[in-house]
Amino acid sequence: MTKLIFEKSIDDMTGVSLSEDNSSAENSGINPKFLRKEKPVLPEVSELETMRHFKELSDMNFCVESGFYPLGSCTMKYNPKINEYIASLEGFTQLHPHQDDEDVQGALELMYKLQEALKEITGMSAITLQGSAGAHGELCGMMIVKHFFKVNNEPRRKKVIIPDSAHGTNPASAGMCGFEILKVNSNEKGQVDISHLKELFEQYKDEIAAIMMTNPNTLGIFEEKVQEISEIAHQNGSLLYYDGANLNAVMGITNPKIMGFDIVHLNLHKTFSTPHGGGGPGAGPVGVVEKLKEYLPVPVVDYDGTKYFRKYNLKNTIGKIKEFQGNFGVLVKAYCYILMKGKNLKNVSQDAVLNANYLKEKLKSYYDLPYDCTCMHEFVLSGNRQKEKGVHTLEIAKRLMDYKFHPPTVYFPLIVPEAIMIEPTESENKQRLDDFVEAMIKIANEAESTPQKVLDAPHCAPVKRVDETNAARHLDLRYKPEE
Repeated sequence: MTKLIFEKSIDDMTGVSLSEDNSSAENSGINPKFLRKEKPVLPEVSELETMRHFKELSDMNFCVESGFYPLGSCTMKYNPKINEYIASLEGFTQLHPHQDDEDVQGALELMYKLQEALKEITGMSAITLQGSAGAHGELCGMMIVKHFFKVNNEPRRKKVIIPDSAHGTNPASAGMCGFEILKVNSNEKGQVDISHLKELFEQYKDEIAAIMMTNPNTLGIFEEKVQEISEIAHQNGSLLYYDGANLNAVMGITNPKIMGFDIVHLNLHKTFSTPHGGGGPGAGPVGVVEKLKEYLPVPVVDYDGTKYFRKYNLKNTIGKIKEFQGNFGVLVKAYCYILMKGKNLKNVSQDAVLNANYLKEKLKSYYDLPYDCTCMHEFVLSGNRQKEKGVHTLEIAKRLMDYKFHPPTVYFPLIVPEAIMIEPTESENKQRLDDFVEAMIKIANEAESTPQKVLDAPHCAPVKRVDETNAARHLDLRYKPEE
């Protein structure tokens, strides 16, 4: 077990050499009430021991480079290192966001061309690159929905319909914008129940502002009646919102515009290969159809035939949702990835779908498969069969760690009991997929023959069984020295 850096501390050990400074904090101009009365408790370690400590922590961490990461609906694909190199070029990293447009033509050109590429991929008429991540893009999209109906003098539209299989950020984003959430049920195929959807529209009619959907949905199933859903919404004067979390399944094959959507957010840190472990940074561009172009946040990047510029004069803009132009480094990486793939971007989706279906067919005899149909880029198993032996999905996930695989998403979507959501992405080859299948089958057999082995997992991880409930309710993130 790795010690805390405080436990490695040796009195008067130091890893820095600073010049003598005769000035004091008292004479620094800092308000005295903000000055410490006592010396802070900090670890005292050499530079070498500091480096070793953080290397140990790094070695304990799991990442795409160290193993298979089948985290459903997160698209943990490999991030080509050329993306990182390009984003680190001095011409990008040394820019200042307050520089005049004339001084940053290269950066603006990149953003403009990224907008154009994303328009082509999604079918949308206009794109903003400001969003920080998927949920932030959702918030932006729902702000556009709200402002659209305000401008068009329809204050009654305060309800948003969301499928029961949706990502939790959907109702959260809509709720933050003041919308009331209406849940639409899934049918026996795992798709939106059209009859229930029609009932909701009949009951609430002009109170419904929008439907928020993911397609394929969180079960990894394509909504076969998505165009009918679009027609129902539009006949009612409502908008259709596309959660782009699962776009990795359909690029170059179809797009949200063809399906009938009005607004779409994208996850550049998922679909377009930018690292997003550890919380970011991400990017969540938002695209809209023609009638919503004037509602985008400003500035958007435009081109007048001679120069690129930041455009602020959008008539009905919702304002600004992110400082400057968003997470620029992420935009560079995404544009690099798109240029590398070019017209072969379609292959990404085809390979992701192929990998998911391969795993599904290999595993469905060992775990319950609630929706046994052709899936898209991900699929959802259930650990109900193993639960009957006293082994829950959480134990299956922990046991996978002993086989050097990151656990899939578990207990989501909520409509599947003991859910195990698996997304292999296009990055993994058949050998790696077969290794994963072998591990999952071994765990299923262990749950039958030696369940205690699974219940005690993980056996090889640096941290063994932890109390997740207590950790969530009583966070302890601060080192407190013994008195």
